[in-house]
Amino acid sequence: MGWLRLQARLLLCAVQFLTRIPTPPLKDFQADWITRATRYFPLVGQGVGAISAGAFFLGYSLWGSGVAAMLAVGVGLLTTGAFHEDGLADTADGLGGGQTAQRRLEIMKDSRIGTYGVCALAVALGLKVAVLGTLSVEVGALALLAAHGVGRAAAVVVMRVTPYAPSGEAGKWKPTPMGVRTGEVIAALIIAAWPLLLLPAPAVGLGLALGVVAALVLVRTAVRLIGGHTGDVLGSVEQVFEVGFLLGLAALA
Repeated sequence: MGWLRLQARLLLCAVQFLTRIPTPPLKDFQADWITRATRYFPLVGQGVGAISAGAFFLGYSLWGSGVAAMLAVGVGLLTTGAFHEDGLADTADGLGGGQTAQRRLEIMKDSRIGTYGVCALAVALGLKVAVLGTLSVEVGALALLAAHGVGRAAAVVVMRVTPYAPSGEAGKWKPTPMGVRTGEVIAALIIAAWPLLLLPAPAVGLGLALGVVAALVLVRTAVRLIGGHTGDVLGSVEQVFEVGFLLGLAALA
């Protein structure tokens, strides 16, 4: 298989894994392709961000910033099937409600949503809508493009630097024995970086700082309470980094 053909398949794999966008069937699928596709997770995120930005731009021109913010968040949820938001809710329920690592993992795999999950979703989605509602149409559209990319890049970094939860079982994410490679993390970070160049540097700096702090708090808590990351934790990392980035960006943009 040629290199370009393999990269195209990995990108398609990333789209299928992270979104509900209709795609051609992926033939000759191999077990490690999802892990190898992590380099393209930020690019897929930017695609989701671009779709959300289109909804934001249209909503802003017709109804103003408040409706635009709601539409942008809603379209993003539809595009991904609330993939990362589901992880956030499950992680909040598990880390908040269990007394042992095994029990926390069991709660995270329960399809029902609890109080912690509801509260986490309400705060995260509410903050996104509120923050986007304060931005101009141009900055808001660029912020969506950038936030979706850096949030997914943060999840890729966590895959590389933290262990998979020892008692975790296959779910949204199950790493291969080799795991995510350093080169794949670097590629993901480079892809995630380019939209940041279109935004004010001080605002980007503060946004990245808040995103890193939020992700670090979550990851340290997950490592302490369940021994590492799971697919749900990775979804949560994407969400809290995205929220932190938007908050910092809006503070100075």
